[in-house]
Amino acid sequence: MLDRSELLDPEVLRHSVLDFRQMSTFVQHPLIFERAEGVHYWDINGKHYYDGISGIFVVAVGHRNRRVIEAMKAQMERLCFAPPLHGTNPPAVELSALLARLAPGDLNTVKLLSSGSEATETAMKLCRQYWKQAGKPTKYKFISRYYGYHGATMGALAATGTPRRRIPFEPYPAGYIHVPTVHCYRCPYGKEYPSCQVFCAEYLRQVIALEGPDTVAAVILEPIGNTGGILMPPPEYLPAIRRICDEFDVLLIFDEMITGMGRTGRMFAAETFGVTPDILCLGKGLSSGYAPLAATIWNERIERAFWGPEEAGIEFGHGHTYAGNPLSATAGLASIAEILERDLLSNARQMGARLKARLEGLRPYGIIGEIRGTGLLWGVELVQDPATKKAFAPEVCIGHRIGAEAQQRGLIIRHDPDWFALAPPLVVTAEELDAMCDILEESIRAVLSAL
Repeated sequence: MLDRSELLDPEVLRHSVLDFRQMSTFVQHPLIFERAEGVHYWDINGKHYYDGISGIFVVAVGHRNRRVIEAMKAQMERLCFAPPLHGTNPPAVELSALLARLAPGDLNTVKLLSSGSEATETAMKLCRQYWKQAGKPTKYKFISRYYGYHGATMGALAATGTPRRRIPFEPYPAGYIHVPTVHCYRCPYGKEYPSCQVFCAEYLRQVIALEGPDTVAAVILEPIGNTGGILMPPPEYLPAIRRICDEFDVLLIFDEMITGMGRTGRMFAAETFGVTPDILCLGKGLSSGYAPLAATIWNERIERAFWGPEEAGIEFGHGHTYAGNPLSATAGLASIAEILERDLLSNARQMGARLKARLEGLRPYGIIGEIRGTGLLWGVELVQDPATKKAFAPEVCIGHRIGAEAQQRGLIIRHDPDWFALAPPLVVTAEELDAMCDILEESIRAVLSAL
């Protein structure tokens, strides 16, 4: 086992590759987490950090949760892997049944998976096979939004609309179309809400009509956009998208990697917004990070196209080695039990209201453009002039500066050049939340004084 000095050695670290990080920079000033509890991290130097972003929107029930850990220990003594081509296992069956009960509407067929990318890829493959078996084989296109993010694999990236994530890997497979995202603070159509009458939804109708409804398989979107800066849709938007999909017989996929499992104060954002998709994709908080786990859930209409005699050959032709893993499913069951039995949905709503109030208290610093979110998912757009919405010059990277300062002071947040986000674990207390916000405010003061 490597000792502390070896772990910090750049020549040892250079063999690792982190997500979206330049390793030549990271190895000079590495951050290596050693342990965690609740909403707290400690690195290998013993420094303490508050987890203001649940790892990366993952650790819903907190770190070192005894219920989850003990359940996984017990399962490890029984079964860690079952042959997926031959059968299933009790935790996988139980988790699938539980998700079918919890999911809204008739979303009751569950494919367990290992990652968010797998879940969205599964959803898109499901759509294409469904339309072939439903007698409409020309419906193959997917419409998604610019600044959406749906995963790191090629199909998921094809649906992704964030330029810096997708451009390095082009070209992508055919059949992926993007429309501008919903962003009322900086409307891509130059309109104002509510006089716009939610034109962003109407634009989707026009795109489907012009592409040809008989060629469009599905619309895939995040109920709340992440990579654009926690983009909240107006209340009319998602119901309008649902109606448009129904009008043109197009399936609707919700990517709820971030918004699912209580993050919005309800179990699913589909419930928060009162809109039920045809397919629901889950991950991240589904196991609270204790094991790789995701799920794709679809409705009875879709499932009927795959249910029949063996000789018909209409089963869903898709699988992954670790799909339905018993240890991962056990983590999911224990995590959901914590959310339900400890009423963490209520805590998310209460602490979310407290967090919003603290963020509103930052406005006197003169750089707060818009505060947006719900439950325990909040983003802040940073501007040079709130009155005119004038952005900072690109080289300022105000969001990154605040994020780096916060990290130095012991707070981990999500940050981009012009915005930052907080989404602490659902178990966070008022005292812990206030401590995080105190560090955030101190960080903003320090960055502004340096500017």
